[in-house]
Amino acid sequence: MVDCYLDQGKYYPGGNCVNVAVNCKRSGAEDVSYIGIFATDEKAAHLKSVLELEGIPYNRSRVAEGISGQPRVNLTAAGDRVFVGGPKNTVQHILKLKLTPEDYEFIKGFDVCHSSCYSSMEEELPGLGQYSKVSFDFSDKYNAAYLSKVCPYITNGFFSGAHLSDEELENLVAELEKYNLETIGITRGSKPALFIHQGERFYQEVYETEIVDTMGAGDSFIAGFLTAFYDGKAMTEALDFAAKQASITCGFYGGFGYPKELE
Repeated sequence: MVDCYLDQGKYYPGGNCVNVAVNCKRSGAEDVSYIGIFATDEKAAHLKSVLELEGIPYNRSRVAEGISGQPRVNLTAAGDRVFVGGPKNTVQHILKLKLTPEDYEFIKGFDVCHSSCYSSMEEELPGLGQYSKVSFDFSDKYNAAYLSKVCPYITNGFFSGAHLSDEELENLVAELEKYNLETIGITRGSKPALFIHQGERFYQEVYETEIVDTMGAGDSFIAGFLTAFYDGKAMTEALDFAAKQASITCGFYGGFGYPKELE
């Protein structure tokens, strides 16, 4: 998918899993690949060319006739970017990725596989979890039913909690204690992120930076953390690195740059 900035008349390559893949590579990950479903329009061609420039193979991906996901993004009076809808007949909306045994064997060669609540991969998680450690971004979609569907099959769970009160935060943590997650990460906007690793709590302050655009900052935080953590860094070091990577992403437009003019 791509993020369409209405105020600029430009679109930027994006989507949680693409953002994480690119930022893992930029964070120093040695080997990163992407598996998804590409459409057949100009936006999909741009996405492919960008992944090639970033050194991320996508040869196990599928191609389907249709248009790319293209949520529209507007600028509020306060300078915040908000999603304001987009077409619902995109490849992202009408198709799901079905993993094959060959996909599983390929994925098994990596330290971790990342997916999210936007990937429509929930039915694949039981199988995927047998072959790989799974990182999953819930964003702010985490009611009890959804947690029970996803959490038994993942290793690392990431959550957006900027809107949570302290009490609501603790309620979420208590709910997650039902599951055997190795790492729980809850980012809280300008407040310190809370990470829980094997029962121990860690807090990470946000790095002050001149904000140009916050699009993709959470994804780059996840990518920075995963890269450092699976490179053997201690939790405190991995979180500090993640916060730095997120602050860098706030310094430019789009999830990771590469704008093109909207038609």
